[in-house]
Amino acid sequence: MNTIIITGGSKGIGKALAEKYATENYKVYSLSRSIVDLQNVTQISVDLSNLQETTKTFTMLFEEILKEEVSSITLINNAGRLGTISNLENIDAEDITKTIQLNTTTPLILSSLFIKLSEDIKGKRQIINISSGAAQSPYEGWSIYCTSKAAIDMMTKTIAAEQNDIENGVKCVSIYPGVVDTNMQTHIRNTDKTDFKNLDRFIELKETNQLFTPKFVAETIFKVDSENTLNSGDIVDIRNF
Repeated sequence: MNTIIITGGSKGIGKALAEKYATENYKVYSLSRSIVDLQNVTQISVDLSNLQETTKTFTMLFEEILKEEVSSITLINNAGRLGTISNLENIDAEDITKTIQLNTTTPLILSSLFIKLSEDIKGKRQIINISSGAAQSPYEGWSIYCTSKAAIDMMTKTIAAEQNDIENGVKCVSIYPGVVDTNMQTHIRNTDKTDFKNLDRFIELKETNQLFTPKFVAETIFKVDSENTLNSGDIVDIRNF
């Protein structure tokens, strides 16, 4: 059984990924706060910003997964938030903490658990991190988001280095999905220009139909995954495929 665990699988890119992998006969698990209409996907309600709840839920999920014969297993760290859009000095400590926790701390914890709990699986073990071009480009007003995604890219490289010499080590890659037509983009376009100087560019992308659909992103990620074209530690932009 090819198995995949997707965080934030109830909307946007995560939901599209869950739907795509389910149609390709994967056993799909979605971890998110909301339960939505998804066919052939096992949905588990969990607050991914609650670290104790997340750890307990993920560990219990693996106990169920390991009862079956697993031929390959993948974790997609997709869940995330943009947080308050403004200069750093205008963002309160609680919002900073929440964004870093969901975007960086939770993927680190889940990746740690995944590596440990899957160590007896003989087939492919893989982590796919949904990162962002914001990991490399500083956007004024996105200091926390940019920081969190840069951390995800370094996590990807470090996991790849650590697992490189381990027999059947975990493959780890980061993927930039481009600018995708999701709720996050709606949030960006509704921001006051005084808080986000790049606002006009994102409005133009929407008005000129230059946004990717979540379905396109999911199909591209599946294609890249199934063709096994990436090396562990790679950080790639789907616009290059």
